[in-house]
Amino acid sequence: MAHEGVTRLGRALKTSPPGMLGISVLAVLLLMAVLAPATAPYGPRERVGRPFQPPGSRHLLGTNDVGQDILSEVIWGARVSLTIGIVAALAATSVGTVAGCAAGYFGGLVDGVLMRTVDLVLVVPFVPLMILLAAYLGPSLYNLVFVIAGLMWARPARVVRSQVLSLRTRLYVEAAKAAGGSAPHMIRRHIVPGVLPLVLAEFVVCASLAMLIEASLSFLGLGDPLQKSWGTTLYYARVRGAFLTGAWVWWVLPPGLLITLTVLGFALTGFTLEAHCGPRLARRGAGR
Repeated sequence: MAHEGVTRLGRALKTSPPGMLGISVLAVLLLMAVLAPATAPYGPRERVGRPFQPPGSRHLLGTNDVGQDILSEVIWGARVSLTIGIVAALAATSVGTVAGCAAGYFGGLVDGVLMRTVDLVLVVPFVPLMILLAAYLGPSLYNLVFVIAGLMWARPARVVRSQVLSLRTRLYVEAAKAAGGSAPHMIRRHIVPGVLPLVLAEFVVCASLAMLIEASLSFLGLGDPLQKSWGTTLYYARVRGAFLTGAWVWWVLPPGLLITLTVLGFALTGFTLEAHCGPRLARRGAGR
């Protein structure tokens, strides 16, 4: 069942122009991140030119205030930004899936406690809490992932729970339960495969949000200053005079455009997956 669901999602992406565009954009950016040591002209912290040197043949995107090559900084930054986005989305989706499956399958007190926790996370003002937690925990990649995942798991949990409520009443699940199937076996064998396509769609949406959150926190100076990400590049451009010297044209625009492209790639992919999962799951739920 899980394999069939993933296969259908792959087919949906292949037959959807927006989905193919999103996948293509993400593939190029991921390839850039993986091949950063081979494609970046210089190291991310190597001083190779004059400060605020405009784009030229030697430095295609110019240099920053200490003479570091911005093209190299942007290429290496893809690794950090994409890693934070993907890992945070994976953590948020995993926690949300476990919580949603438990709440939907067991119901009762478990459902009440978990869903009231979800409601609490969703009702608290997102931006102030995000900034407060990031400032309190301090600048660190691990803290960024923790903050982002801790604030995003509630949406996947609610979405997964809704689908589990439909799955647990279907005839094949009721038959397996009547045959003596234990709760862990039922969840692993029948519930998780049924929600997997929806979980993949939620993961892509969470990755898109995680990229924006990482860039926003880093831009505010709450990211790890020892790591070169697209967000920290924007932060240093802001505090070191890029807008006063005119260097923003080659220092701010490249990482800003790459963040936009990445979010767009995730968004197009996520919208395609959601459009495929939503109607299909709704029809299956109504037909049982």
